[in-house]
Amino acid sequence: MKSDEHVFTRPKSVRMFVILHFFLLNLFFAKPIDCLADSNDSTKHIGFQVSVGMGNYINIDKYTKKFVYPHSSYNISAEINHSALPSDSSIYDSDYNYPLLSLGFRYHFNKVSMHRNPDTDWGMAQEVNYDSHLGNAATIYGLFTRPIYRNHSWMFDYSLGTGIGYCFKKYDNVNNIDDEIIGSHVNIYFTAGLHATYRIAHDWGLTGGIEFFHHSNGALARPNKGANFISPMVGLKYMPYYNKLENRSTNRIRQSFNPYWFANFTLGVGGKTLLEDWQITQFQTYPDSADYRTEKFKFYMAYSAHADIMYRYARRWASGLGVDMYYGTYASHVKDLDKKVGRNDKHSPFSLGLSLKHQVYYHNLSAAMAIGYYLYREMGHHAKEIEKPYYERIGVQYTFPKWNDLSIGFNINAHLTKADFTEIVIAYPVKF
Repeated sequence: MKSDEHVFTRPKSVRMFVILHFFLLNLFFAKPIDCLADSNDSTKHIGFQVSVGMGNYINIDKYTKKFVYPHSSYNISAEINHSALPSDSSIYDSDYNYPLLSLGFRYHFNKVSMHRNPDTDWGMAQEVNYDSHLGNAATIYGLFTRPIYRNHSWMFDYSLGTGIGYCFKKYDNVNNIDDEIIGSHVNIYFTAGLHATYRIAHDWGLTGGIEFFHHSNGALARPNKGANFISPMVGLKYMPYYNKLENRSTNRIRQSFNPYWFANFTLGVGGKTLLEDWQITQFQTYPDSADYRTEKFKFYMAYSAHADIMYRYARRWASGLGVDMYYGTYASHVKDLDKKVGRNDKHSPFSLGLSLKHQVYYHNLSAAMAIGYYLYREMGHHAKEIEKPYYERIGVQYTFPKWNDLSIGFNINAHLTKADFTEIVIAYPVKF
């Protein structure tokens, strides 16, 4: 294989990470357009939390269990919290039981090692005389916390968040060659959690729960197995807003919502590196080759177009059915790879699918989700072997009411939760 086929334009992928995530974090904390806070309560909106957790690395399949050795990992975090209050006169905040929006920083002390012992599954890859390690990581993230139940002493909630993570150690074919978990310093970060908080004083609470963390680069670089942790946690929370929310049911805003149908049209522009290239250079390349276990991979553009029929049956939710079309510029390269080993599989840059869609709204911010089934996809031998006939999409969007509700955001497209490519999207709804 010619070495010039493995030139990874890393700056492009890093810029894409930074742009879409700092854009997202800015949107997380923009002042809602329907939020008219009482100035007397302005100092009561802001609180903070500090916490510690002990994470357990999740080996997601039999493949990683053969060379990844989990150890207890730790994390510390600090969050600035903004709580909605009944005096804000916000319909959305009332619907979500007056949630918290948070800006957080978390530092992960990762104690995971990796070592490939001799095994026929590794092909031409040779054992090295050292262990590789998953490095520590620092993350900045936005968090949405929705109280499920709240009384004078207790609060139970769930949280969802995303942000940017920086991993201090990544795959390196000289010093960290068995780290198939993290392939780039800059990574996409997702977190989710369940918590219980006990009020120990007027403005203070002890909180505990369990959280999930995920670091990966969304297939923008290789390797991209991704790091997944489950972490029990405990923390101390300062919440000067709490006494105004104890009896929030008496302050509940009641306003009817008129359901409606709409068509949603979305265009996406993104990219990826190929798993096929990774596997060839890892396991099917001679050790004396310049490409043997390389860390440089070509970045390919990927495009998508979507047309959905959606029904917004509540202020917070809309569901529907859509048609998804994908165009991958890498199809010809995959065809060349298959031909070199004598395979005659069909290849086409176009894929077509039908999917169920769901969107969750909070002010102008929304989370878009889909699960679909391919009606047509011919992407060669490797895709048939590892991809399921279904796919998933998840992303976050921000709506601009002044632009006729046009929205901008990002999506990650995946097969069986494994990222296929990451894209920036623009969507335009048309009401019936």
